[in-house]
Amino acid sequence: MQVIFLGSPGVGKGTMAKLVQEKLDLVQISTGDLLRAEVKNQTELGKQAKGHMDSGGLVPDEIVIAMLKARIGRPDCQKGYILDGFPRTIPQAGALEAEGVKIDVVINFVAAKETIILRLSGRRTCKQCGAIYHLVNLPPQVESTCDVCDGPLFQRDDDKPEAIENRLKVYEEQTAPLIDYYKDKGLLKDIAADESSEVILPGLLEILGEA
Repeated sequence: MQVIFLGSPGVGKGTMAKLVQEKLDLVQISTGDLLRAEVKNQTELGKQAKGHMDSGGLVPDEIVIAMLKARIGRPDCQKGYILDGFPRTIPQAGALEAEGVKIDVVINFVAAKETIILRLSGRRTCKQCGAIYHLVNLPPQVESTCDVCDGPLFQRDDDKPEAIENRLKVYEEQTAPLIDYYKDKGLLKDIAADESSEVILPGLLEILGEA
């Protein structure tokens, strides 16, 4: 099963992707994680991406999609995968199709703006290992300290209120058009994402079971 998780920043795509990965043995693929891994491993595509990143530019779609195709071609993706937050634009979606990447279902996570802002502004990230916490929903055992590696936790600049507003605006302009794009293809399924992950998961698994 090939799935796309679509939704604004803070809607819980990554959290739900991890839970579904455990339940259905689907591989969660985040292009951000993929880019970082390719750069760290100094692959040819990673070197190309790093050149763009070091100059402050966006990594071109063709490089990202080439990385993605290589990743989904690995043995662990045989049972299927979840594209977590990709594609972000209609041209990226078209490029995926042109490369023969088949999608079975697109899950569109829908939550109120107030919920999203609360989730993002409360998020904290470990500087050392990248583990993610939430001051309300998933606090660390020791304040400001990672449970995994004892590293310090910090608030990312893009999780601060002024940056959140801008991220949501960019999403509405660039990514939200994908909702109608995939709806027209008969692939889109909406799911309410205001509740906790434990409440959302059963309905999500039911949708995926029918896909």
